[in-house]
Amino acid sequence: MRAVSLFGSEVKFQQVVPEPTAGNGEVLVDVLLAGICETDLQLRNGYMRFSGIIGHEFVGVARSGRFMGKRVVGEINCSCQRCDWCHRGASNHCPSRSVIGILNRDGVFADTVAIPERNLHVVPDSVSNDFAVFAEPLAAALQIHRQVDLRKKRVAVLGDGRLGMLCAQSARLITDEVLVVGKHSMKLERFIKLGFSTQLLGELTHQPSFDVVIDCTGSPTGLETACAIVQPLGFVILKTTVAREHSMSLAPLVINEVTVVGSRCGPFAEALSALESNAIDLDGLISHRFAIDQAVEAMQTAASHEALKVVFDLSR
Repeated sequence: MRAVSLFGSEVKFQQVVPEPTAGNGEVLVDVLLAGICETDLQLRNGYMRFSGIIGHEFVGVARSGRFMGKRVVGEINCSCQRCDWCHRGASNHCPSRSVIGILNRDGVFADTVAIPERNLHVVPDSVSNDFAVFAEPLAAALQIHRQVDLRKKRVAVLGDGRLGMLCAQSARLITDEVLVVGKHSMKLERFIKLGFSTQLLGELTHQPSFDVVIDCTGSPTGLETACAIVQPLGFVILKTTVAREHSMSLAPLVINEVTVVGSRCGPFAEALSALESNAIDLDGLISHRFAIDQAVEAMQTAASHEALKVVFDLSR
């Protein structure tokens, strides 16, 4: 089969690699569409020190098991189901887990991937592949609701990219007061068309004005900006993972009693329900589509300011 793999900091397309073998409780899934996200870009910079087939956002068709022949998406954390973390419903933090395309498990930038059947969710018939591929990042955006009560809160979303779009729309399911802050006028135009208030980062007044600030910047400077504009007793939600080290004074967090919340994976069932009900507008969010053998160009495009969502189309 074909695959896109990471070797050190170099991404390579491989024409022939061995097809995976399904282990106990696993099924093989033939990938139709796979999305490139910021985490994939950070892996090239040394994040998680991962080597192997990358990618974790996908929609595909299950070859076997109870979902055989159906389109599926999959949760990325593959846990042991035996430890205390798993038994208390926090399997995303299982110390023995592998993570698809990120930690000790090959990913979905390939024709076929092996995934535990319990991780799979069937895609509703009314949801297109182009929308279903967003199930994983949308679930991550919806996780914020589980961690912080956004009702009657003034929310700022830092970042005008693909994750910022999902987090902003997810936040607006709960509160009407959402401001999107970004660096690119062209990208902010999309938010304006959806009815969001927006502001260029360079014009942002660093005054504590928001109850909740969600960092989707993909930049080490995002946290510092978030801390500058969050109100005392407010919440800073970190959705950004970067490989580079960064430092800042934590004194304002202590003085203002700000709660910093790391936010990662989220509820797939809720994400698929939101997609099925058209609660989230994803029209046009896929800006570039590549064949899998165009891996290097695809990754370069995903890292550019012009791109929104870049996907590999393996259905062709």
